[in-house]
Amino acid sequence: MSWEILLLGVFAAVGWYWYAGMQAREQAVAVGRRACRDAGVQFLDESVAVRRIRLARNGQGQLQFQRDYHFEFSDTGDNRRPGFVRMLGERVEWISLDGEWQPGQVASVSRLRD
Repeated sequence: MSWEILLLGVFAAVGWYWYAGMQAREQAVAVGRRACRDAGVQFLDESVAVRRIRLARNGQGQLQFQRDYHFEFSDTGDNRRPGFVRMLGERVEWISLDGEWQPGQVASVSRLRD
């Protein structure tokens, strides 16, 4: 096997990883925005930041990337409070607004479109 094919494979894997990460990030932003809107608070900075990425198994036993995202929201407009979104692949596992876990309706969302 030539090194050009190996290099092409590495570039393809890096490109796929980047693309999947961007898709998951967009999903986390949409879920965070929706959770803040439903809770009546303000989603700040319109962004999320990845805190941790690891491999985890889904319900069928398949390995997928589990990504934990952090964002901030405000309930008064004068403060910043923490929020978290955990995603397994493209599926939202849970969302937390300042320690208040919400596994219900948000966890059942598999893909959001604005």
